[in-house]
This record gives sequence, structure tokens and C-alpha cells, in this order.
Amino acid sequence: MVSDSLFDVERDGNVLVIVPRSDLRESAYDGLETGARVIFDLLEAEPITGVVFDFHRTGYYGSTALGLFVRLWKRLSSRGGRMAFCNVSEHEQEILTVTRLGTLWPICRSREEAVRLVRG
Repeated sequence: MVSDSLFDVERDGNVLVIVPRSDLRESAYDGLETGARVIFDLLEAEPITGVVFDFHRTGYYGSTALGLFVRLWKRLSSRGGRMAFCNVSEHEQEILTVTRLGTLWPICRSREEAVRLVRG
């Protein structure tokens, strides 16, 4: 497991499971950028084909976090990878619905389901 100030990152075979340690508010911008570098470095160094964001510790994310999700999804999808979310709060689900980003990534009830889905 790799940890930084905002994320715990676990590897499950060829899948990264990213667990935010707390809400990803705009005030966490510096931590988000540091965490993004760690995640992108892992994607480049390892044969990762899937990413799961597990939000069981959070209830909110802001636009900067949404930008990170989109950048990560673009990198993954450009090489045939997949991304899914799990344990999304009602508020997080609402943000995905309003922004229509919820149509890009499957939203699963459990981590196991999400990992299975991105593994293909």
C-alpha cells in the first residue's frame, strides 16, 4: 500500500484501489496535486489496467477532484483501461449526476464488485 496525505493506494493485481482519507474539498488542492502525481507515477511504472475509487471514508468531492478523475480516466482509457467508483455517498452521486460524469464510470455498491468490473 502507498499512502500520501489524501489517499491510500492499494494494488489488487492489475487494479489500483484508491481510497481518499477524507473529503476532497477545494481546500485540499495541494494534497490533490501531490496525490495525483503519486497515482500517475504508479500508472506509468506498473502494468495497471483498472482503477477503483473507494469513497467509504468520504461524503464530498469538489471540482478539483472531478478534474483529477477525468484526467485519470483519459489516461486509463487511452490504453484500454477502465475505472469505477464504489461506496459513493448520496451527495457524491448527486455531483456525478449533475455534471453527467456518472455516465463515464460505473458506480458500484462494493469494492469487490468494482474491482471485478474494471478487471474485465
